Amino acid sequence: MTSSSETYMEMALLEAQGAFERGEVPVGCVIVEAETGTVLARAGNRTEELDDPTAHAELLAIREAAKQAGSARLVGCDLYVTLEPCAMCATAISFARIRRVYFGAYDPKMGGVEHGPAIFAQPTCHHSPDVYGGLQESVSAELLRTFFRSKR
Repeated sequence: MTSSSETYMEMALLEAQGAFERGEVPVGCVIVEAETGTVLARAGNRTEELDDPTAHAELLAIREAAKQAGSARLVGCDLYVTLEPCAMCATAISFARIRRVYFGAYDPKMGGVEHGPAIFAQPTCHHSPDVYGGLQESVSAELLRTFFRSKR
């Protein structure tokens, strides 16, 4: 991974920390235009705040990035997220034509990329981005563990 990848994942971790502080599952996401390094969107989970089960960090960031880009297709963009995307988010990533996905912690229970339905490996998947898992994995996983311990 490049140092810029680490920088973008650090930004995603800051968004995850913000979600944690709002009482949301601490997942953060950043979308970057790869060629220029321009950050198009940053988001953390807001499902509780918005009473919206689709308000995952990835979906919020995709919506904002598409608005900023003026296009529903985010070709040439990379997505950094602190947790392996679920099936819903993986499908949205495919529809948006995101170039690369970098994620932190693996999610054996609800993940939709490396686990569960493995959306990008399905023959019916419209677009499969390059995927790089485990970036800042221990930091991402510890933030999630801390959050869920506080809820028990």
